[in-house]
Amino acid sequence: MSRTLHLTQNAEADALLSEDPLALLLGMLLDQQIPMEKAFSGPKVLVERIGALDAHRIAAMDPEEFAAVCATPPAIHRFPGSMAKRVQALCAYLVETYEGDPERIWTEGEPDGARVLARLKALPGYGDQKARIFLALLGKQWQVTPEGWREAAGAYGDPDARRSIADVLDQDTLEEVRAWKKQQKAAAKQK
Repeated sequence: MSRTLHLTQNAEADALLSEDPLALLLGMLLDQQIPMEKAFSGPKVLVERIGALDAHRIAAMDPEEFAAVCATPPAIHRFPGSMAKRVQALCAYLVETYEGDPERIWTEGEPDGARVLARLKALPGYGDQKARIFLALLGKQWQVTPEGWREAAGAYGDPDARRSIADVLDQDTLEEVRAWKKQQKAAAKQK
């Protein structure tokens, strides 16, 4: 299936995210406390440093060696040590639960949206909100549309939303998402 994502505004990083489900999962994992584009560019940085992304290989790497890979400038995250542990934990979970194949999260047993959401929430480093955003990203941009996915994704599944990485289609929508997030933070401070 051919898809073209524009999450990082970097053609090479976006091409990787468009084709590699592990890259997409890892980008979402890294998406906290740093700009979205930086988070979703992290998988490309890992590919440059260790070769192809492979859950088995990442899970089996020496934790200190992998942390050094993640921390080498430019680091994959502003907290490279803790994120290295999270990346390895996620990869280990994928190996143990899905034989290293992340697509099985949304394909195994032809699950509905609620089941895919439950599987995403079970991933290390994925809470409820991150899982809902990722489900919306799958539905809106990866053409993974199990029955009930929009409902399971909640407000993130709204086709007209501009609230998360799932809604970033280009530079303009990236700015719309940023504006929405800024508005939400300002509203939260008012409370």
